Amino acid sequence: MIRGIHHVTALTGNIRKNIRFYTEILGLCFVKKTINFDSPDTWHFFYGDKTGSPGTVISFMPQVNLQRGQVGVGSTKVTGFSVCDSSLVFWKKRLREYQVDFRGPFQRFNESYYAFFDPDGLELELVGTNNDQRMGAETPGISSENAIKGLYQVELTCSVSDKTAYFLTSVLSLSRFKEENHRIRLYSAAALPGCFVDLVSRPTLPLHKSGVGTVHYLGLSVSGEESLRQVKERVGKTGIQVSSVVDRHYFKSIFFREPGGVMLEISTSDPGFLIDEDPGSLGQSLKLPPWMETEKQRIESALPSLD
Repeated sequence: MIRGIHHVTALTGNIRKNIRFYTEILGLCFVKKTINFDSPDTWHFFYGDKTGSPGTVISFMPQVNLQRGQVGVGSTKVTGFSVCDSSLVFWKKRLREYQVDFRGPFQRFNESYYAFFDPDGLELELVGTNNDQRMGAETPGISSENAIKGLYQVELTCSVSDKTAYFLTSVLSLSRFKEENHRIRLYSAAALPGCFVDLVSRPTLPLHKSGVGTVHYLGLSVSGEESLRQVKERVGKTGIQVSSVVDRHYFKSIFFREPGGVMLEISTSDPGFLIDEDPGSLGQSLKLPPWMETEKQRIESALPSLD
């Protein structure tokens, strides 16, 4: 039912630093420059592979007047990116070159990774693996062999991880993969990068508080609208409140909080980010859904400058 991670959406407080970090330093492609459809005076940026394929995308909504958030129980604490195991030496050098403070390498499930933070304090990882066949995008200073291939895993902070694990396996049909050091790793569709969801119990932490430097919601992928309706029905039968199906132009989705408090968005894989731009022009200009096009001039003038 769930095909993998679709995207991760977080909050940033500094537009220019955010763009520079994810495109110039990490080498992700600027896939889409649009707005928060629910708050048209707010940008929404998407970074990923060359076409913004599901499972490669991290997105940000700038909130320049919002306070720093607090990662705690009920949050997506860590977002991991997948790279070739042999390229970790390259990334160690590159992070040092750009003065990005990092820790590691550490070992987990027989794979090495580096841990670091983005300029807003969002916790990230680069995980070295030989099991990811996706192609990274070559960008200045980063070859396709060394490039980030996409998302590897997300880590959810739970009060009781078994509670969230039961929901994700019984309702969303994820499967258990491995357990190590009180960490439960689940996967969807296949036990491959881009499909892993890690659950860690940290009952002594305070509750998650949304704000700059935190993940707003985790997006999981389904094939199409019929699968989306099936998920909506299954979640609704548990008594959890589920949103109506929302048209995000590039995908349709539903929102709800799983029993542990993490906000989830279930999104369709189609139509994707190429619906209104060709690959060569992705991310270069403001794009709006058809129902907002008549207001484009007014919307664009109200958005914070990117200069």
